[in-house]
Amino acid sequence: MCNACCPVIDQPQPADVFAEQLLSMLNQGALSLMVSIGHRTGLFDAMAELPPADVDTIATQAGLTPRYVKEWLAAMVAGGIVHYRPGERRYHLPPAHAALLTRAASPDNIAVFAQYIGVLGQVEDRIVDCFRTGGGVGYEHYPRFHEVMAEDSGQTVIAGLDEHILPLLDADLLAGLGRGIRVLDIGCGRGRALLHLAGRYPASRFVGYELSPEAVAEARAEAARSGLGNVRFEQRDLTDFHTGAQADAFDLVTAFDAVHDQTAPQQVLAGVHRTLKAGGTFLMQDIRASSRLENNLDHPIAPLLYTISTMHCMTVSLAHGGAGLGTMWGEELAVEMLRAAGFDQVAIHRLAHDFQNNFYVMRKR
Repeated sequence: MCNACCPVIDQPQPADVFAEQLLSMLNQGALSLMVSIGHRTGLFDAMAELPPADVDTIATQAGLTPRYVKEWLAAMVAGGIVHYRPGERRYHLPPAHAALLTRAASPDNIAVFAQYIGVLGQVEDRIVDCFRTGGGVGYEHYPRFHEVMAEDSGQTVIAGLDEHILPLLDADLLAGLGRGIRVLDIGCGRGRALLHLAGRYPASRFVGYELSPEAVAEARAEAARSGLGNVRFEQRDLTDFHTGAQADAFDLVTAFDAVHDQTAPQQVLAGVHRTLKAGGTFLMQDIRASSRLENNLDHPIAPLLYTISTMHCMTVSLAHGGAGLGTMWGEELAVEMLRAAGFDQVAIHRLAHDFQNNFYVMRKR
C-alpha cells in the first residue's frame, strides 16, 4: 500500500521534546482536577465578583476553608488561570478567564467539562481490571456521571435547543408541537431537554426512558417542582426496545448523546423506527467524529473523547455484553446503522455553535 493512500501515522520526535510534552500533560491533567474543584466549590463564581483579593476574602465569599483555598489558588496561579500580586498577596480572576470558567458564562463554561477527569478517575482501578479480564464497568459505579452529564447537556443541548436544534425539524412538526403531539426521548438522563420541551409546548405529551433509577428520580422530582403534568419518566432498559416498543406511538423521538453507549444500539435504533408513526421524525444528537482514527487527529478534543470512551461509553456497554461502540463510533457507522434500522434518508447537520456534535434528522416513510 502506498503512503499517499494510507498515510502512516508515525512521526517520532526527539526525546527532549517528547519529555516536555509529557510534563505538560501532567501539569494540564492536574489543572483539570483543580478547575473541576473550582467549579464545584463555586470559587470561580466567587472570584468573578471580587476585585483582587486576599485568601481570607475569597474563602469568605465562597463560604470555604481558607487553607484549602490558598493551596488551590497556588495551583491556579502556577497554571496561569488566576493572576497574583505578590506584594499585596492578592489574587484576581481576569474577566477574560471568568468568561470561560463561571456559571454565568454558560454555555461557554469549560469548567463543566473538567469534571469528567475526576469522575473517570474514580473507576480507574476497575478499568485496569477490564484491560486484563475483559468485561466492563456498569453505570452504578459512576455516582456523579448523570449530574455532570446534566450540566453538559445544559450547555450543549438546552442552550441551543430553541434557536438552533428545533429549527432543524420541518415546519409541520414544529407546528404540531404547539397543537399537541407525542414525543419520546430515549436515554434522557435527568430529563433536562424533555423538561424544557414540556414547559415550552404544554399541549404536547412527553415521555423519557432512562436506565438509571437515580436519574429518573431526579427527573420526576424536577417535573413535580416545575408543575409539569405533560411529561413522565420511566426507568427502562432499551436492550429489547426493538420488540418492546409500541408501534406507531410517537410523532417525534429524540436521542441526545445517548445511542453510542447502549448495550444493543442497533436494536435501539430499530425500536425507534418501530415506535415512530408513519411520517414521524427521529432527531439524534451524537459526537461529531469519523469512524476512522486517522480522520480524527485534528479534532480539538480527540484525546478527551477517546478517554471518555475507554472509561465510560464503551465500558458501560461491554459491562452488559453489549456492542461497545464507544464515543467515537463516527458518522460513517452511524449512517450505516440508521439505514439498517429502516431510515433510508439521513440528513446530517453541523451547527456553527457546536463543534462537538452532529445532529441527524430522519423521517419514517
